[in-house]
Amino acid sequence: MRTPPFRGLGVAMVTPFTRDGAVDEPRLRALVDWLIESGVDALLPVGSTGEGATLTHEEHRRVMDIVLEQANGRVPVCPGAGSNATHEAIGLAQHAKRAGATAVLSVTPYYNKPEPEGLLRHYAAIAEQADIPIILYNVPSRTGRNYSPEVILRIAQEVPHLVGVKESSGNITQALEILGSRPPGFAVYAGDDIFAAPTILMGGDGVISVIGNELPEWTAKMVRAALQGDAETARQWHYRLQSLMQANFWETNPAPVKCVMAMLGRIEENLRLPLTPVSERTRERLRQLIREMGVPN
Repeated sequence: MRTPPFRGLGVAMVTPFTRDGAVDEPRLRALVDWLIESGVDALLPVGSTGEGATLTHEEHRRVMDIVLEQANGRVPVCPGAGSNATHEAIGLAQHAKRAGATAVLSVTPYYNKPEPEGLLRHYAAIAEQADIPIILYNVPSRTGRNYSPEVILRIAQEVPHLVGVKESSGNITQALEILGSRPPGFAVYAGDDIFAAPTILMGGDGVISVIGNELPEWTAKMVRAALQGDAETARQWHYRLQSLMQANFWETNPAPVKCVMAMLGRIEENLRLPLTPVSERTRERLRQLIREMGVPN
């Protein structure tokens, strides 16, 4: 029987960079410690928010290793290990398995946009050759194709290593349809912070969060309340956080979240091209927003 890799708040971690563009290993290690100490339930490095698409394969593997080493078993680590080339996805998943990851987050193949049969074979090949639990990442805004609940559930039935889905279609109905028909033990994670509390209250297992980078303690309180069925507390935290949830996408993620984290002293505001720091107008709006929210420095 499947077992969810985690329940609760998973953070889609940013990747800190130095001014010259290298992975900032000391700040990455400090970020791991701070997130765990703040009450997050799982770490998911080198995904979309982690700028995984801009890393070399060597850097990608190195970030996996650092996060796993620093976490040291305190929380599950489920790194991004997807690619639009199946053999590359297999290689990254194999490395994650050797490094001790709990599972991998595997995005549906972008640019290629395979048909459902190709998608099934893609995940079946990863499962067979890497032998590690897989969370399917459905994010049509980045991949160019949305996969229906019927397709995802078919793969879940035929590939037992598929243990969950990060549902980032922007349509909560899809998450609810998967929840209503999922096989036992198959986890459903909100892929958008704005849908975290509603998804969990309807039976979902948690969220893979962007705002959890900035405000992990507050976000953990919202998620924990939802998991406990305390809808009123979850609602209060949701509306306290909602403006920043939306602000994190005023410009392309993760530029806004890195801007806020730099304001809070957690990282330097460095991104890999073709991504760039936010505009000055957005920076001032973010500064005003976190001031109004009473975010502690």
